[in-house]
Amino acid sequence: MDRKHQVHNLIILDESGSMESIKQTIIQGFNEVMQTIQGIEKQFPEQEHFISLVSFNGLGHKLLHFIDPATKLKQIDDTNYQPDASTPLFDAMGFSINKLKQSLQGQSDYNVLVTILTDGEENASTEFSGNDIKKLVEELKQNRWTFTYIGTDHDVEKIAISLSINNTLVFNKNEADIKAMFAKESRARANYSEKIRMDRETSSNYFDDTE
Repeated sequence: MDRKHQVHNLIILDESGSMESIKQTIIQGFNEVMQTIQGIEKQFPEQEHFISLVSFNGLGHKLLHFIDPATKLKQIDDTNYQPDASTPLFDAMGFSINKLKQSLQGQSDYNVLVTILTDGEENASTEFSGNDIKKLVEELKQNRWTFTYIGTDHDVEKIAISLSINNTLVFNKNEADIKAMFAKESRARANYSEKIRMDRETSSNYFDDTE
């Protein structure tokens, strides 16, 4: 049997204190995204999907999944998603992206989709600067890595552009808008897998075909 094309879904989820007010809606939406990935794997049997899920705040990073098969997903809930503290976004990105990059060294038949979801600007990183992350993103975009930035309560476009990320989605902090955001994100994932199947360019226009 031919080896399947690997698709790595790296999700970097803000768990800072300001996410507390939308915690339940985020948990629900995130679990739906996980189910979407499982459904996409069935829809595209030539692809093998893996999940890496990192949540972060000023207390540190939590590696909830790392290169786990989509079939083995555990949902997030109140016990493992507890918003608190500050927003060291650059450190979380640097840690997560470099960890996955190192694990994929020597492999060639894969795509990576990085999803960042945050409700605030960077305010606490000590190990990585915005410029460090920008260089990392620019390097990996040349190598079948796609980056998306979903945010609220800050200038999402400005921050994303400063990191060389051109796929952005802005939402408001209410239940209806968050649900609409997750629905659009799920549609974009299916389109992304279709682009891989058709061997089309995947690094840009991630959200554009989902209206």
